[in-house]
Amino acid sequence: MGLVAGQRTRRRIPEATVARLPVYLQLLCDQFDAGVTNISSEELATLGGVNAAKVRKDLSYLGSYGTRGVGYDVEFLVFQIKRELGLTHEWHVVIVGAGNLGQALSGYGGFGERGFPVGGIVDIAEDKIGSVIGGVRVRHIDELSKIVQSHDIAIGVIATPGPAAQDAADALVAAGVTSILNFAPTIINAPHGISVRKVDLAVELQILSYHEQRRANARKATKLQAVPGQRGRGASA
Repeated sequence: MGLVAGQRTRRRIPEATVARLPVYLQLLCDQFDAGVTNISSEELATLGGVNAAKVRKDLSYLGSYGTRGVGYDVEFLVFQIKRELGLTHEWHVVIVGAGNLGQALSGYGGFGERGFPVGGIVDIAEDKIGSVIGGVRVRHIDELSKIVQSHDIAIGVIATPGPAAQDAADALVAAGVTSILNFAPTIINAPHGISVRKVDLAVELQILSYHEQRRANARKATKLQAVPGQRGRGASA
């Protein structure tokens, strides 16, 4: 059977490209707010810290190729990326853990602004249950399935201490959640077909530490190279 007129086959987008699309989206939204209507791949590459060829390759997966001498239409490109990332409608999320991290995440307005309103917060601590965080009342984890079903929630956020993270993940999967964002400082196991993303602040700091150590070593090497030259000039004077 042939393709319907106007229909086209689409290649699966590589994970590395998917990871860059939100970055492009934020940059493009900033440019649109600043009144920019068209942008070249070179300009977007400079803003995003990648090379222009990679930008063009990434955007080609969306079916967007730009126009020579004009570039990409910013507003349309924003729409294309949002459509590809599933951001043309809201995705409610449920947060497991109403401690300090859970409270911070629940009170973060950026979730709702970017299409991820908090549909529920659950915990097991009696002193947390019943409190209101960011306009959402904390409920017992036993009500997780009810919350997931009532808001048609597919994304769960784990904001528990490390030892409780696996139980939280199991509860989310049992409730019907199919994607998990894990903030707990531990690795969780999830069944095949469940998407898991981990946010580990310690790992990010360690990566920054690596770059700082490289800078420190480079400065030290520069000083060591400069000293013999200075001594040599002093000795010959």
